[in-house]
Order: sequence, then structure tokens, then C-alpha cells
Amino acid sequence: MVGFAFSPNLKANVYEALRMAHYFDGELIFVHVGRKTPEKVAHFTEIIDSSPVWNKKYKVYWRVGNPVQTLLEASEEFNIDMILLGALKRENVVKFYLGSIARKITRKAKCSVLLLINPSAERIPCQHIVVNGFDSPQTIETIRAAFTVAKSLGAKKISLVEEISRSKVDVAVDDDLSLRRATLKKEKLRRQEQTRVKDVVEKLPSSLTQDINWTTQSIFGRRGYSIGHYAKVVRADLLVMNAVDKLSFIDRLITRDIEHILAELPTDVLIINSRDND
Repeated sequence: MVGFAFSPNLKANVYEALRMAHYFDGELIFVHVGRKTPEKVAHFTEIIDSSPVWNKKYKVYWRVGNPVQTLLEASEEFNIDMILLGALKRENVVKFYLGSIARKITRKAKCSVLLLINPSAERIPCQHIVVNGFDSPQTIETIRAAFTVAKSLGAKKISLVEEISRSKVDVAVDDDLSLRRATLKKEKLRRQEQTRVKDVVEKLPSSLTQDINWTTQSIFGRRGYSIGHYAKVVRADLLVMNAVDKLSFIDRLITRDIEHILAELPTDVLIINSRDND
């Protein structure tokens, strides 16, 4: 589902959505929250008709109401698997951020969400995908989704990143012996994490993993922030992350993993929300 507005990025967002629906052989739902007019219908139809990718399996709905609530309700009404949202670029600053509507939808959606920081009318091939390898029940489904996306989009490289909290190796280093202990502890944690993630990948169907160059990468740092920085440094085309678990009141007072990503999108981001976790 795509919630669209008549912004300068409308054509690029529509083209991207049509391509995604084509690659995944899915039905596409366009929803505009606002008054329906003949001029709007004509403009939107013109963009659809001009697309180089034709997809007959699409529908357009026009709704009136609160944008966030209306789009969230529509995603449940139509049993949506993924919502596509465009991110905005800050004026005069080389950073991207989510508008308040997109941010609220991302936090509350019960389905997966794809955030595009630079939608393009011309296709830009996806070549490198970074996916989180967190030690979480959701991670198995997230890794599977990343390989599925790679197959559909033709990406040939996947980096599975395990973020290891610095607190796990927070050892006072004041001499050569303590430094060696800290180094050995880090290496042990790195091997454990890599073994766990490799085990997940090796259990996937070979039809998903063949012809894809996948590697593991351990990073010591703050979860969410570290993987976002890594994705930016390696110039990944897509970052795939677990959705945020349902937050308690205490959790809302703490910056969660995904909040670091939403604060400054390093690249396009796909947030996987497995229906099994609802």
C-alpha cells in the first residue's frame, strides 16, 4: 500500500511502487487521504499510464480523515503486507528524516514498512543489502525476508550484521593481561554471534541463498546506531531491520534500536513486521 500526496515526488513514488509490485508479483493499493477531484484523478491516471512498468493489479482509494489513522486503518482493512513511505530531505542539510505522518505510521503499523529516502523515476538497481542479525526471535524471519527481497530485486550481496553491546565486554583495561582478556572475550563473543547467524542462513532453502554472496559482520556498539552507521559507510542500497516490539511505558522513555535508524535514515530501510508476532 502507498499513501500518496500530490507532492513533487509523486511520480517517483508511484513508479517505485509499481516496480515493487511487479518484482514481488503483488497487488498494489494506492490511498490518498484528501478530497477527490477530477483534476487529481486525471493527474494520477496520467502518471500511472506513463509508467514503463505496467501492473494491472492495482486499485486507488480516496479517503477523508486523519492521515495517520486513515492509512493505518486502510492497511488493516486491505490486509496489507507492506506499506511504502517516502522520506523527506532536510533543506540545505545532507540528511534525511521522516515527516511526522510517516514516523507515526512506521511506529504503529502492524505490517512491514519500506522507507525510501530517494525515490527515482528511473530504476536504480539494488546491489547490496545489510540486514540485522540481532539475537531476537524476530531475526529469523527478518533474515529470510532479506534473502527473499534480494532474490526479487536481483541483489547479489548481503551483509548480516550482529551488533554486540559494549557492556558485554566492558572490562577495565589497565595492563597487558587485562587487555588480552578483553580481546579474547571480544573474539569469543564474535565467534558465538557469527555461528548463530550462519546457522540461521544455512537453514534457509537453498533456492533463497544460492547465487548470493553473503557474509557476517560483528560490530561492538550501540544497537540501531551502529548498524545504521555501518550501512551508510558501506553504501548499502537497503537496510533490513526487525520491527519494534510493542512498547511499554518504560520503553517509550528509552531510545529503542529502530529509533536511531528513524532519526537519520542511512539508506532505504525495510522494517519487517512478521504477522506471527502480532
